[in-house]
Amino acid sequence: MTTTTIDEQRLMQFVFKAVGDFGAQLNGALAVIGDKLGLYRAMAGAGPLTPGELAARTGTAERYVREWLCAQAAGGYVTYEQDGKFSLPAEHAIALTDESSPACVIGGFELMLAAVRSTDRMLMAFRTGEGVGWHEHHRDLFEGCERFFRPGYHAHLVEEWLPAMSGVVETLRAGARVADVGCGLGASTVLMASAFPGSTFVGLDYHPGSITAARERAAEAGVGNRTRFETGRATELTGTYDLICLFDSLHDMGDPVGTLAHLRERLEPTGSLLLVEPFAGDSIADNLNPVGAVYYGASTLLCTPNSLSQDVGTALGAQAGEARLRSVAYDAGFASFHRVAETPFNLVFQVRP
Repeated sequence: MTTTTIDEQRLMQFVFKAVGDFGAQLNGALAVIGDKLGLYRAMAGAGPLTPGELAARTGTAERYVREWLCAQAAGGYVTYEQDGKFSLPAEHAIALTDESSPACVIGGFELMLAAVRSTDRMLMAFRTGEGVGWHEHHRDLFEGCERFFRPGYHAHLVEEWLPAMSGVVETLRAGARVADVGCGLGASTVLMASAFPGSTFVGLDYHPGSITAARERAAEAGVGNRTRFETGRATELTGTYDLICLFDSLHDMGDPVGTLAHLRERLEPTGSLLLVEPFAGDSIADNLNPVGAVYYGASTLLCTPNSLSQDVGTALGAQAGEARLRSVAYDAGFASFHRVAETPFNLVFQVRP
């Protein structure tokens, strides 16, 4: 029998890390409450507030607000001013309220909490190996996902990613046919349609509720006459296009090689595919960091089960990495695969026939 010597200091370090994770898990729910009730927005730029003042500003109950503020102060989200008042630092306000900033992360809480709500379903999936479709999760997943990725798209898509692709901006300005596959609520589609009025856009997603919302948002943005949103899977895309985009969606698909092979047939010979995927290195060791922890966790609860719920069930996962993605593209018949941009959260590739 092997005797293991326990390092008591290492044990307690891990215990306190776990306790910190307890707080982080609870804070996900508290952050969603703060967002949905407007607590963060009411604190932004307001200076120190008492719980009563914040409750009055937001039409909420003071006793709940007081406890919420104490939890937020203990977690480092708000500052306790030692006189019964609390403030939201300006930098924190940007991350929690300014959805036009690439630093805004508030949608991520909605997304992650929606994923955690599927824990019971995932217990069964782990035992059976069956998949769980995107549409089977809590309704907050769809909006939370868009809100998490949209600030990055808003900051980088038109100004950096598209210009980094050879010949694409010129084609869009001249008038291109564009497909956004796995478009979700249409944030990326609407951004491109607003920036390139001479082009037309098709958004495709298999979730009907997301397509309904995308149509509404396109109409609100004044681009409804140049956008069309359809319910369907990637392999059901028809027509030919100068640019086909996949924003953080390929790794969720059951058959990424088959999907890209179909999309290659839908591209004009001089067209390009814009592939945006979660940031990842090519080895597990490369991804053992805070961003990797989030993406591996989300992949366990969302991306991998979604792929397993579809035909083939390749289950690339959210941390596939550039080498694996390149292999998928080449297996699908593409001839050119180049990284053209990156952010702390995304890798961006131009893929051509």
